[in-house]
Amino acid sequence: MSRYLAGLLPHELATELGFDRPFRGMQVFKWMAGGAQSFQDMTNLPGPERERLASLVPSLLGTSVDGRFRDEDGTVKLKLRLPDGAAVETVLLTDIEGRKTACISTQVGCPMACAFCKTGTLGFLRNLEAFEIVEQYLHLTRMFGRPSNLVFMGMGEPLLNLAEVRRSIEILAHPEGIGLSLRKITISTCGIVAGIRDLADSGPHVRLAVSLTSALDAVRSELMPVNRSQGLSELRDALAYYQGKTGDRITLEAVLIGGVNDRPRDLEAVVEWSRSLKVQVNLIPWNPVPDLPFREPSRKAVEDAVALLESAGIPVTRRMRRGRGVLGACGQLGDALRARD
Repeated sequence: MSRYLAGLLPHELATELGFDRPFRGMQVFKWMAGGAQSFQDMTNLPGPERERLASLVPSLLGTSVDGRFRDEDGTVKLKLRLPDGAAVETVLLTDIEGRKTACISTQVGCPMACAFCKTGTLGFLRNLEAFEIVEQYLHLTRMFGRPSNLVFMGMGEPLLNLAEVRRSIEILAHPEGIGLSLRKITISTCGIVAGIRDLADSGPHVRLAVSLTSALDAVRSELMPVNRSQGLSELRDALAYYQGKTGDRITLEAVLIGGVNDRPRDLEAVVEWSRSLKVQVNLIPWNPVPDLPFREPSRKAVEDAVALLESAGIPVTRRMRRGRGVLGACGQLGDALRARD
């Protein structure tokens, strides 16, 4: 076997597994999407075929669960071991209405070095392959039931691994497999301008979220080094281009850090910067990370930020604080990479 099954489409499975009848590839694809644990579970395959495949492919998945952490709020974080020995984390979030969202990683570590993010302090090892992305969803589904939503907001910058992200979405959204709706999938980026334009031109047509955090160049450059090479003006032009192509509203994510970007002038800058765009703002009170020199915003600062944005006519949501007890909240992922052995 030269390729891992979870990263293959039905016709590729037929070729890789040596089927003389192409429809067998679709059968395996459906079983994989349905959570089959082994080829013996695939009861519509002939017995001799199941035996042949089991000897050819000892394990359906290339990754394994190497740690499981559950917060008292219901959030679950998995540490997954990859075939080369590296590790990533993936998170399952459950809201108050019981809806499950899979928070998926796209890289081992992250090259973007955002100052307020744990993952950004760990450096970058490599991009994940499509099978390693898809298998995060499969592990979460096998253990906790199928998530209805998927967000590429885990470890790494998705638009720096766009080819593998695209392929994983093609597999996850395939109507004969898991069948996730594209409108239930969100790609979150720190603001990779070329990737945003590529996504606008070539899809897939999923939801887009952008980590803005500050609309003041000096502040954003200090917190997010990407701003030094792809500044706010260039980012806004790319988002306008994306919006012109798709017509979609864009989510601007703003991590509020006490005393850094939670003052009225910071929020007023967000209002002015986004005035020409159709956006909603997702306010994320900073989640504490050991050894990082920041503090959480006060409750009043968060409430004032919501009020200021709403008074300017900008739709606002406030990120629920979930997963902090297992370092699984926004900006806290990274223990798995640090503990790699």
